[in-house]
Amino acid sequence: MLRQVYFYKNYFFDFIKMLDPGAVEKIEWTIALLQSLNHIPEKYFKHISGRKGLYELRCEWMGNIYRVFCFFDQGNFVVITSGFQKKDQRTPKKEIEKALRIMNDYFHEKNK
Repeated sequence: MLRQVYFYKNYFFDFIKMLDPGAVEKIEWTIALLQSLNHIPEKYFKHISGRKGLYELRCEWMGNIYRVFCFFDQGNFVVITSGFQKKDQRTPKKEIEKALRIMNDYFHEKNK
């Protein structure tokens, strides 16, 4: 395993419990790519431009598009924050702001 994944609080689990099992399986498969591949194709993993340190895991299942936000902490330690189902071409600003808020909370708690 190249990267260790940590799920911060329940944000991610609150998201996936609303999805059908096939979508959950596809998201889990994408997380496994993140853990095991040295170079992850941009189709599945991409930096959010203009947002320092924030990335998205990208999944598609049965015509639906899902995004899961994450960031790195101390090298190969990846923190999963939140997810959402994408309905438009652009990633909603409120979802990015939520992920950034969660990332800031994580580092604030860690540095206490």
